[in-house]
Amino acid sequence: MNNFLTEQDIEKMKKEIEYRKVVVRKKRNEEVKEARAHGDLSENYEYKAAKRERGRNEGRIKYLERMIKTANIIEDNTSEDEVGLGKRVTINFIEDEFSMEYEIVTTMSTDAANNKISIESPLGKAIYNHRVGDIVEIDSPDGKYEVKIEKIERI
Repeated sequence: MNNFLTEQDIEKMKKEIEYRKVVVRKKRNEEVKEARAHGDLSENYEYKAAKRERGRNEGRIKYLERMIKTANIIEDNTSEDEVGLGKRVTINFIEDEFSMEYEIVTTMSTDAANNKISIESPLGKAIYNHRVGDIVEIDSPDGKYEVKIEKIERI
C-alpha cells in the first residue's frame, strides 16, 4: 500500500524515528535490563512488561519506516475555493439531510474520531478538488450516496 504524504509528514516521521531510536530505545533497554536483574524471569511481571514496551517501540519504528518507504510524496495544488489538504469542509449528506464537518488530511494524520479524513478514503477521494455547491457521488462499501459541499475553509 502506498501512502499519500507531504514532505512535512515525512520530516515529522523521521524526527519521531530518530527520537525513538536514540531516546526511547535506550530507555526501554535499560528497563528490560533492570527488570531482568530482579531474578526469576518466569514470574517477573516487570520483565515481561518492559519487553512488551520495548517491542511496541520497535514496532512503531518499523511502521514509520515502512510508511516512508511506501510513501507517495504529494503537494496540494488546490486553489482556496477547492477541497484540499489542510482544509475544513462542511458537507451535507443529501439523502439523510444532515451536515458534517471534516478536516482533509494525509494518511499520517487520519483520525476518524475527530473527523480528520484522509484524501485516500472514499469520501476524501471523491470530494477532493471540488468546490462549494458541487454535488458529489460517493462510492462506499455500503453503496453509493451523494453529498453537497457547503463550506470550505483553510485551517
